[in-house]
Amino acid sequence: MNIAANIETVQERIRRAAEKSGRKAEDIVLVAVTKTKPVDMIRTAFHCGVVHFGENRVQEYRKKHGSVDKSVKWHLIGQLQTNKVKYIINNIYLVHSLDREKLAAEMQRQCERADTTIDTLIEVNVSREETKSGLYEEELETFVDRMKNYDRIRVKGLMTIAPYTTETETARPYFALLKKRFDELKSRKLPENVAMTYLSMGMSGDFEAAILEGSNMVRIGSSIFGPRM
Repeated sequence: MNIAANIETVQERIRRAAEKSGRKAEDIVLVAVTKTKPVDMIRTAFHCGVVHFGENRVQEYRKKHGSVDKSVKWHLIGQLQTNKVKYIINNIYLVHSLDREKLAAEMQRQCERADTTIDTLIEVNVSREETKSGLYEEELETFVDRMKNYDRIRVKGLMTIAPYTTETETARPYFALLKKRFDELKSRKLPENVAMTYLSMGMSGDFEAAILEGSNMVRIGSSIFGPRM
C-alpha cells in the first residue's frame, strides 16, 4: 500500500475532472475517509499534504483525533445520532449529515451549553433509497428556511451519496439534480446562518462524475487507503 502514490493519483484525477468542468484542482476539497484505518495511515496522508479527514462514526473519530496533528480538519460524514452530538462540539470542522430537525435541535442545545457554533451540511437523499439517510429534495427548501430557528448552526451547503454502481455515468443525473437544487438555493435569500458554499458529492467510485456535475468536495477512502479492513 503506497499511500503517497495513491494520493498523487487521486489528486491528478481531481485535477483533470476539475479542468473539464472549467475549474482548478484547488477549487475541490479532498476529504480522505479513514473509516477502519489506523492512525499511522492518517499521519502518512497528512505528511503528504492532506488536511481534511472524514470519519463515519463518532466513536472512531474520538479514538483518533487526539493522536494526530492538531491542524487536521475532521469531518463527520456518517449519520449522527443525537446522543453523540455532545462529543463533537468544538472539535469537528464540518458535519456532513444534518438530516432532521431533531438533530438540529440537539446541535443547537449542545452549542448553547458550550457557547459555540457548529458547521454542517444538509444531507439530501436524491436517489430516494430507503437504506440511505437524508431529506428528500422536496423537503429541502422548507428545512433550509427552518434553520433560522437554530442560530448556533451554520449550514455550509449540501451533501449526497449516489446509488452504488459500477457504471459511474449512471450516478451523474443524481449529482446534476443536487447541483441544480444547490444553485437554486444559492440564488435566493437564505437565513443568515445558511450559505451554499460546499457541495459534497462523490466518493472513490464516482468522484470524477461528481466533479463534472459541480461537486467541490469529494470524500475518498479506498482509492487512497485501500479496501476497508
